Amino acid sequence: MKLLSFIFAALLVSFSSLVLAADGLVAVKSPHSVSATMDRFEALAKQRGLAVFARIDHAAGAAKIGKALRPTEVIIFGNPQGGTPFMECAQTVGIDLPLKALVWEDASAQVWLGYNDPDYLAKRHDVAKCPVVENLRKALAGLAEASVAP
Repeated sequence: MKLLSFIFAALLVSFSSLVLAADGLVAVKSPHSVSATMDRFEALAKQRGLAVFARIDHAAGAAKIGKALRPTEVIIFGNPQGGTPFMECAQTVGIDLPLKALVWEDASAQVWLGYNDPDYLAKRHDVAKCPVVENLRKALAGLAEASVAP
């Protein structure tokens, strides 16, 4: 029984930085600044053969109209090798592709990296059994975890 409790505690600690936020949004705590987290994410995405189409600084955009926004950046990325098979299951998935990741600082100064859960996207487009979803989920989780590693 002690072993089972220990295993449960270890699993709980290992997933403590992972949170499901808004519907379909996976959010992971980052020990880095927004900029550093996004720099790491972008570099890792490129190393893994993903194209980066755009990186948008929402706080900078807000500043242009005289508004203040905590640090918030989004990156748009992907490749046809992952996106095309997903769209073969349902072409409407194209509205959610390329993929996006959001890095933001919350009101408590905690930095988060978030992305759309591929399982959620598959359900949204009524293709929950699409075979590519599991690989996309694993790839995104690995990319996110590597980006927020200490």
